[in-house]
Amino acid sequence: MSGITKSFPGVRALDGVDLEVRAGEVHCLLGQNGAGKSTLIKVLAGAHQPDEGTITWRGETVTLRSPIAAMRLGIATIYQELDLVQHLSVAENVHLGHEPTAGGFVVRRRDAKASTAALLKRLGHGEIDPGTLVGDLPAAGQQIVSMARALSHDVRLIVMDEPSAALDPDEVDNLFRIVAGLTAEGVAVVYISHRLEEIRRIGDRVTVLKDGRSVADGLPAKDTPTRDVVALMTGRNVEYVFPDRPAAAATAEPVLRARNLSRAGEFAPLDLDVRPGEIVGLAGLVGSGRSEILETIYGARKPTSGQITLDGGELRTGSVRAAVRAGLGLAPEERKAQALLMLESVTRNVSVSSMSRFARGGWLDRRGERKAALEATRELHIRPDNPSVPVRTLSGGNQQKAVLARWLLRGCKVLLLDEPTRGVDVGARAELYAVIRRLADEGLGVLLVSSEVPEVLGLADRVLVLREGTVVHEAPARDLTEHRVLDLVMEGTPT
Repeated sequence: MSGITKSFPGVRALDGVDLEVRAGEVHCLLGQNGAGKSTLIKVLAGAHQPDEGTITWRGETVTLRSPIAAMRLGIATIYQELDLVQHLSVAENVHLGHEPTAGGFVVRRRDAKASTAALLKRLGHGEIDPGTLVGDLPAAGQQIVSMARALSHDVRLIVMDEPSAALDPDEVDNLFRIVAGLTAEGVAVVYISHRLEEIRRIGDRVTVLKDGRSVADGLPAKDTPTRDVVALMTGRNVEYVFPDRPAAAATAEPVLRARNLSRAGEFAPLDLDVRPGEIVGLAGLVGSGRSEILETIYGARKPTSGQITLDGGELRTGSVRAAVRAGLGLAPEERKAQALLMLESVTRNVSVSSMSRFARGGWLDRRGERKAALEATRELHIRPDNPSVPVRTLSGGNQQKAVLARWLLRGCKVLLLDEPTRGVDVGARAELYAVIRRLADEGLGVLLVSSEVPEVLGLADRVLVLREGTVVHEAPARDLTEHRVLDLVMEGTPT
């Protein structure tokens, strides 16, 4: 890709980007959110048309007018927010758009299932039933299905956007085994990740984007110092910058209290308190019940047992409406699918939980809505500084800030954060950490879930460690180390 440019209303996303990928290599694409990574891979996938620049594929200049055109050439893209059809089976998703047929009409379902089973076995997950509905699989299983769909074509290049974000350490090891097998066959992989330690393990060369431009290309992945990579991405020399904790722990009465809360098959009975001004972290592996706890407190899941009180009043369980009215806010793990109205403006996404505030005799006070949204977005430094733009045009970090701005405008008492920095670059992470800490310092209670142990320990005041749905340890974050937490989640012996 040479001299690629792409502009959207008010935003120049790519400004002459170059990217060279060799057969059989893992080429890592790094950059802050908003640097242009997502736009670049969408141009490569045929989802966006470049304004200028050329794409040369296997020695020939090509025009990728659609994702189908890219796929026919052998270019497959696995997006961070997986584009799977939840109510179709695994086999139907894998062969969607190129189903095996007899006479061009009748779909040979048996053949589809057999070839899907072979692909899943190749990926090391022969236990996944091709007939299972994709919506019934965990996030890690859905990631494997997306990879199987890519491999169902004769691919020569696979783009993987944050493929390890929803995987536990064992799944990441399996992912790297799969990638090594693909590159051994001559398949090229473009790998996007904000986990710089992964780049060391899997990458061959690195291209770094900043502000829509290539600031480095062809860097050796294993030998380039982390400080140099981070400096290229952000202009700073640190990967994580956590705000200072308050000198004294929060001592007020809990604003959120859960007693004997459980959900059969997902998490065992637990007691949990969150005080005003306190950040409580839930640490554990994928599948340990962390997200399920948050969604149960928020009313998206009905608990099997237990009681939840918010600001002294008992909360009706199993009702999102009751939770929001009482003062709960949730920033879910899958922000695009579960939190954002992607075709709507930033203003509407920020105001959607506070619409009654702008109702005037059956009419919507749009001026008041825009003014309030602008104040909330500016308080969180959302870029670009124009809440009228569609939220889909924002980078991942700024989309996450838009979700937080929604609850800031709502004035919630407790904020539930599920993987708040998933897919967010190192620069935007520091900004989000500062926002979360500031909200807590202003009296908000925060319950935080993160797969990254350093993030939980660096941001939270108090940590609950979970293993297989059971709380095995609780302690102030300053009394824990990453090694200790990993020991607990692996051993699981309550202490």
